[in-house]
Amino acid sequence: MEPRTVQFSRTKLTELMIPSFANFGGKVHGGLILSLMDKVAYAVGSKHAGTYCVTVTVDGVEFLQPVEVGELLTLDAAVHYVGNSSLVVGIKVTSENIKTNEVKHTNNSYFTMVAKGEDGKPTQVPELILEDIKEMRRFVDAIKRIKVKKEANAKMQKEQDEFIMVDDMELLSGQRCKVEFKVDDEFNDLFSDT
Repeated sequence: MEPRTVQFSRTKLTELMIPSFANFGGKVHGGLILSLMDKVAYAVGSKHAGTYCVTVTVDGVEFLQPVEVGELLTLDAAVHYVGNSSLVVGIKVTSENIKTNEVKHTNNSYFTMVAKGEDGKPTQVPELILEDIKEMRRFVDAIKRIKVKKEANAKMQKEQDEFIMVDDMELLSGQRCKVEFKVDDEFNDLFSDT
């Protein structure tokens, strides 16, 4: 399996935002943008892998600015990282007002894709050739994001496994919620002043 460059599978998708894409607030619906991002991530991942890819996770979707009807939305996507059967596709989304030519950065995101073989099982992807410092930085950043995410997931799982109603009840203090379920007398005794 021959290694492939970032440029080999880099893909740009540009689409005019039409009125049927608008949400109730008159802006382009975020779900449509996510769908386009998934589409371009699939194209990049499958081209690099040379086989069908599926989306496993989506990280870092934060809509920085609204996209207006009538603007050209451009999704610039490239492989940032490859593992054994997985790869991370970085996507930069911009929108352009075609009357004023003003371009605004609307969001970035990272899609983790897994390559599937003919048998439907994960299959190895080609190595990634890093041709400049920017590509190397993106690869290293992806490694760091993966590490931080694994650590955060492990910590959150530990927190969930160690849920103790009495101790964790104080976390609700000052929050915008109201506990309205009945609890047994033993629980009530823990919170009484006597």
